[in-house]
Parts: sequence; structure tokens; C-alpha cells
Amino acid sequence: MTAPLIPTITPEQIELAMRFEGIFMPHARKQRDALYAAEPDGFAPRFVHYTSAENALSIIRTKRLWMRNASCMADYREVHHGFDILAKFFSDKPRLDAFTSALDQCAMGAAMEAINLFNGWWNDIRDHTYISSISEHMAREDNHGRLSMWRAFGNNSARVGLVVRIPNFSGGAAALNLMFSPVAYLTETEVHNVISNVITNIETSADFLRSVDRQVIVAYVFSMLLAGVTCLKHEGFGEEREWRAIYSPNRLLSSFMESSTEVVGGVPQIVHKIPLDAAVSPVLAELDIAAMFDRLIIGPSPYPQAMYDAFRIALTAAGVADAGSKIVASLIPIRT
Repeated sequence: MTAPLIPTITPEQIELAMRFEGIFMPHARKQRDALYAAEPDGFAPRFVHYTSAENALSIIRTKRLWMRNASCMADYREVHHGFDILAKFFSDKPRLDAFTSALDQCAMGAAMEAINLFNGWWNDIRDHTYISSISEHMAREDNHGRLSMWRAFGNNSARVGLVVRIPNFSGGAAALNLMFSPVAYLTETEVHNVISNVITNIETSADFLRSVDRQVIVAYVFSMLLAGVTCLKHEGFGEEREWRAIYSPNRLLSSFMESSTEVVGGVPQIVHKIPLDAAVSPVLAELDIAAMFDRLIIGPSPYPQAMYDAFRIALTAAGVADAGSKIVASLIPIRT
């Protein structure tokens, strides 16, 4: 996860963003490094979006991925769970003083400015944060997918896993004003330990931080708090290995993003749509569905051939070369 980046990402900017992430979001940096460093040079790791076959077909045909309001997600404690944990840490005066004092040595008042800025945006973050979820994809899941995810998504409808490769730091994501971050499945004590590590990181990086514009530091502390409320989940969800694209339209609107009112599960709601389409702008080329596509896994279904034919045609139309060879049907023997 990073603070907002400009659309053209240079190697120097990536290095700087990673350094800030290592200071202020060390757990996310550790997760990111573990996933991306495991890939050969030039390759992005694979992620999978488990969804209904109907939704997957819509994503491929329209080259649009819906982002839903966090309040409408399956976990009814979205956002509030992370907020409660952070609030307990910063409501303790000695811990708050330790955090602010460490940062004051680098940029006087930056910590409290960021905290007050976050508190001022809290109602909007709670009510108007939009999320798209994907999961880390393992090589051993190539042919069958992950059983727990088939059971969790798509209810009794036909299901698929849409596997894509996503670049680490992307000019397209910057143009869309998206934060892309791993989810942390930590206990309250573990979260508090991570913030204590942040304090240590600030102290050991004091010379570097003094050389940085004060508002950049404020932005990264804000991002740290935002990640804390949007990317912390109960440890019981850990097997999902989730990453999130996060969008805050009222705070960081992107002209490339689209929105509409849709009915999802009988609930009318606003959705924002990520354009996975180079035709929208050249800056989105590496996020085009055809550029990212790796494979499609048809979930356990009595209709694999019909689904195979439909997705082969849709993927070919979307620009995926040799699409038929990249579709497999899961043979996990479960009832649908």
C-alpha cells in the first residue's frame, strides 16, 4: 500500500514509496515483499477473483471491475474492526505520546496533524470507502481452485475464479487513485506491536525523514491509519489471503473511474467501476484485462462445457490470445 502516486511511476519513486511503506506500514511491506520477491524478474504474482460466473462474464465483457461500499461487504465489521483496534492504541496517552514524540523529532506536529486529518475524514471513510477484493493464487490451485473460496462466493450459482497478474506499483493504479494493499489478519496485540515497530522505525529513520517534505510525512501517516481501518480483518478470515483495491471518491476522485447505481442482492447501492481497459487511456495499458489475464477456473458445476464455450468467446473478444487453452474446469467433487 502506498500514499497516492502520480500516474508516471519512475524507479526512483517506486524505491521511495517502498521506503516509506517499510517505515510506516512494515507488516504490509513484509507481505508485499514475500509475494512479489518470489516471482522471477519481470513477472507479477497471480491473484484470483472468486465470483459468480455471471459477474465474471460481465467483468470480461465490459472490462470493468465493480467496487462496492465497505458497509455492504460480507464481513459486517468492515472498517469498524480496524478502527476500534487503532482507537485503543492511540487512546492510551503514553503510547500516543511515544508516537507523536518520535515523529516530532523529524517533523514537528506532523503526527497530530495526520491524526486530526484522519479523524476529520473518519465519517467519510466509514460511509464512502469502496473496495474490490482479490486473493493470492497459489500454483497448486491452478487446476482446481480453493475449496473454501468456492463455498464462500457465488452462493449456489455457477462460480469461477478469474486469475490475473497484477504489477506491484502501477501508473494505472496511480491514475485511478487506488490504494492496493494486502489484508492483515492480526490480533489486537499484534496490531499494537506493529505500531510500536513503526515508532522504532521512525526513530531509526529520523535523518531520512527530516530530509522529506513535511506534508509527505503527514500523507503517509494518514495512509497508515487508513490502511489500519480498511485492511485489518479478524484472524479467522486468514485463509482468504486477501488483497484489496481501495477507493475514496470524496477524498481522491479519479476522472477515469465510473460510477452507477446498481441492485446487488436486492440492495440498491452506488458502485464504482475500475476500467481494466487500455482504450480508456494508455496509462491503463498494464491493467487491461487482456494484459493481466492468466487463466480462468470454472468452479464445480454440471455445466463445464457450456461455460467453457461462453468464456472462450468472451475472453477472445476481450483480446486474450489462445483463450481456450487458459480455461480449466475444477473437478473438486462437491455438490452444487
